[in-house]
Amino acid sequence: MYNVLEKLRAGQRIEGKDREIYDQGLIGILRDLHDQIDAEVAAAYGWPANLTDDEILHRLVDLNRTRAAEEARGLVRWLRPDYQNPQGRAVAAKGEQGALDIGPTETTAKTPWPKTMPDQIAAVRAALHDLGEATPDQIARRFHRVQSRSVQPLLEILTALSQARLTDSGSFAN
Repeated sequence: MYNVLEKLRAGQRIEGKDREIYDQGLIGILRDLHDQIDAEVAAAYGWPANLTDDEILHRLVDLNRTRAAEEARGLVRWLRPDYQNPQGRAVAAKGEQGALDIGPTETTAKTPWPKTMPDQIAAVRAALHDLGEATPDQIARRFHRVQSRSVQPLLEILTALSQARLTDSGSFAN
């Protein structure tokens, strides 16, 4: 069901066995429910509902850093204080947590994943050219709703055509 949902979100055509799964699994309803959950979670954090995966990750890392700093100063926000801290004891201050390096915090607009194989190969080739060297996952992160397992065979095709090469570290380079 979720594979069909991903195809639907990517704007791909739903046909054949996927169409049957779509009809029987009520994928449209599933998508609507997940969209509602995503919007409610964003609202709970006070964030806009249309953040990219990278923007969400950066905000969560920043929030984690803030909470770690609070806990280092002895401020703990118990979710279930009666269970987690039944005696109501204050927490002793600890040292500060080091910063986590998740890469640059500026966000770049993700490109829509092309629908046809030739366009997908061209897009992967262009992304690899821009990055110089990358893993399938790093290239997939440049596009909306595509997974590295979809990018890997395209990189292998480019390698077979001598338009990319596999490095010793397992990434690809042009």
